[in-house]
Amino acid sequence: MPAKRASKTTKTGKAFGQGQKIKEPPRVSLYARVSTHDQQTLPLQLEAMRAYAIQRGWTIVAETQEIGSGAVQRPKRELLLKAARRKETDIILVWRLDRWGRSVADLALTLKELNELGVAFVSLTEALDLTTSVGRAMAGLLSVFAEFEREILRERILAGIAQARKKGTRLGRPRTASIKEVEARNLYTNGLSQSEIARRLSISRASVRRLLTR
Repeated sequence: MPAKRASKTTKTGKAFGQGQKIKEPPRVSLYARVSTHDQQTLPLQLEAMRAYAIQRGWTIVAETQEIGSGAVQRPKRELLLKAARRKETDIILVWRLDRWGRSVADLALTLKELNELGVAFVSLTEALDLTTSVGRAMAGLLSVFAEFEREILRERILAGIAQARKKGTRLGRPRTASIKEVEARNLYTNGLSQSEIARRLSISRASVRRLLTR
């Protein structure tokens, strides 16, 4: 009876193909954003991020370039977030935090979502690396700063309202319909329908009914 052929083993004594799985390098998506008046820095951002990703041994699966002024003009960032939700990337790499976040609150919110999705976040300039325990601790501080920012904004709004009331400024939406109450009643007395009154006074039929039933 022929002897069984010995399986080839590694230096650790484990045979090839016996439950071992080759670990794929992390997939990283690069995100670069510039204003319409500062487009010359776009190649700089991408070059720095590519070099960093190669140094870390990551596989670049996407490069997103966003051009636009203003805090809300970031539609490509939303597409990248959708890709993260579909598990198409493991890491999002940016050049600087303000390239990604519209505010501290927005930054903390998006980082929280990425963390829940299991997607890491790295910013080169601030050396924020959520692939490390230190970086995740720093991300926790961002949520504290975001709450602080919201509280400051809330206090400013309340202070502005108090100051306006002190000066006698009327707050809220203007009562344009109620100003026309007398006209509405006169027209209704003269036999006009509520629809016709609404057209003549450029107000809604609901406003006409409300004025006539006071």
